Amino acid sequence: MAKPLILIVEDEPGIADTLQYALRTDGFEPAWVPSAEAALAAIGARTPALVILDVGLPDMSGFELFKRLRERVDVPVLFLTARGDEIDRVVGLELGADDYVPKPFSPRELVARVRSVLRRAARPAASTATLEAPHVFEVDEGRRQIRFYGKALELSRYEFGLLRALVRRPGHVYTRDALLELVWDDGSESLDRTVDAHVKTVRAKLKAVAPALEPIRTHRGVGYALAEDLPATPPSP
Repeated sequence: MAKPLILIVEDEPGIADTLQYALRTDGFEPAWVPSAEAALAAIGARTPALVILDVGLPDMSGFELFKRLRERVDVPVLFLTARGDEIDRVVGLELGADDYVPKPFSPRELVARVRSVLRRAARPAASTATLEAPHVFEVDEGRRQIRFYGKALELSRYEFGLLRALVRRPGHVYTRDALLELVWDDGSESLDRTVDAHVKTVRAKLKAVAPALEPIRTHRGVGYALAEDLPATPPSP
């Protein structure tokens, strides 16, 4: 049986060596790259079972790399963060990362986290198929198109990114900051009302297809989430 491939994206060789040794000893196949550019190339060549991603990389923010990885493949991601950087851990998890490990870390704890994330990733397979069975939303990455109850939506670049993020994790509440970081090119230069404005236009386009539904739910004081209880066919208005 092939060993699960774990891609390590870390610019410090000493840390990378420790990670590789711990993972290899525990039955994984580690592969190390020191930069975001090399990570994107590695993903294109072979899809790993999991990515261990350092937040601080020399050529690109770990958060930006995370967004680009998720545009290409849907694999679990575990962030490596500095111990004192709580904001990095919060943002990483809100963006959709599966877990984080603060530096310095225990190799045994890291391997345990990797195994736990892989178990969680494997478990929802049946329920995910059930969620997608009605084809309420269909995301076509190649055409950058999303269908809602079979009807193609006319979406702008950011509307597509926003709705795609929500569709990928039904029920998950994204804060405005997380959506800015995940969808916009430079979230730090955008404002909360930018997200609100785009949510409003996406809602209008969804309403045109299914007037009786509210697929995007507002969680006041927190952010937005996609409804988990959408029917297989749209109800009559």
